[in-house]
Amino acid sequence: MSTGPQLDPAVQHPTKLAVVAFLSGCLEADFKSVRDRLELSDSALSRTLSGLEETGHVKVRKGFVGKRPRTWVSLTADGRRKLAGHLAALQAIAAGALAQASDLPAEPTEVA
Repeated sequence: MSTGPQLDPAVQHPTKLAVVAFLSGCLEADFKSVRDRLELSDSALSRTLSGLEETGHVKVRKGFVGKRPRTWVSLTADGRRKLAGHLAALQAIAAGALAQASDLPAEPTEVA
């Protein structure tokens, strides 16, 4: 078993990975900004955030601006650490694939 960086099953789905990657670039984002930037429906983002909140990746904060309800989300310290490990594991996988590809002949050979 490998002791290197491990893929995080909680962010293997592209939508979940996109959300945590977006949130890694800011301290906090409002729901609408995340939804619009990632081109998700309200329901899809809501489901995604619920799952990521359950796994401790994000914190969801609700409040009001004037009389209008607002939702803000942020990546937790644990979520940030897990994302870094996940990205390191993806980079290791890609590096291994590139190394294997460089060992292949430039032109395909016929197998008898």
